[in-house]
Amino acid sequence: MNPSYHNGYSSDSHAQYSTGPAGFNPPVHDSTSQDAEQTRLTFSPSITQQPQPPSLSRPSSAFSSGPERHGASQQHHETSQRAQPAKNSVVIKVGMVGDAQIGKTSLMVKYVEGSWDEDYIQTLGVNFMEKTISIRNTEITFSIWDLGGQREFVNMLPLVCNDAVAILFMFDLTRKSTLNSIKEWYRQGRGFNKTAIPFLIGTKYDHFVNFPREDQEEISVQAKRFAKAMKASLIFSSTSHSINVQKIFKIVLAKAFDLKCTIPEIENVGEPLLLYKSV
Repeated sequence: MNPSYHNGYSSDSHAQYSTGPAGFNPPVHDSTSQDAEQTRLTFSPSITQQPQPPSLSRPSSAFSSGPERHGASQQHHETSQRAQPAKNSVVIKVGMVGDAQIGKTSLMVKYVEGSWDEDYIQTLGVNFMEKTISIRNTEITFSIWDLGGQREFVNMLPLVCNDAVAILFMFDLTRKSTLNSIKEWYRQGRGFNKTAIPFLIGTKYDHFVNFPREDQEEISVQAKRFAKAMKASLIFSSTSHSINVQKIFKIVLAKAFDLKCTIPEIENVGEPLLLYKSV
């Protein structure tokens, strides 16, 4: 069933970045496959193909032998190759934690592969995927770590949280109990990594939007309160309808490198909340 969304919002749009200047009382502070193909090209409109330098090899001459001509051309080719700027590479580790069956793996697969499978496969332990994008002369690899939500896997939390640049604390918008669990996930995650940028991510918005207005307001207000206490960005998403999936990782990138992000915020109940500028 396709929900009827307010204000005609649609799936993820592309944001632009430009260089800019540089929690609940927690105990420790704290769409389609085509979209995936487009990410490399549209993530930054300023990405351009570097033009190749014109060949400077001399034309054939009756006064020069074949080997000499080949040697001059090869020498210039090697010099041209050395003149090309080497690409920088950066790895951004992103951890994903939250209760079982809330859509962590689905969101990761949707972002990396651009696909979505309705059949749920429970994560046992830790899932790991990578996606590389190019911005100007830099290759950025998102290294995404997804922890199974069963409590028996909590001993693997350090594997997911240690060295993470950002941690996505995720909950199911249609199950209030998973939002209440965020307190404990946040406490434990911050225990292993106090510097990671926190995000509070609500999943399954396509189902949540059909809830009665008062239920939507209750969950939205509570999520805003939690996000404020966590000093976290708050984003409602839907994997099946490609709502805010790409934007989550664009905002992660912007915050990781102190870049200006032009994605508009959404703060009205009844719409997929997207709040990140004030944290």
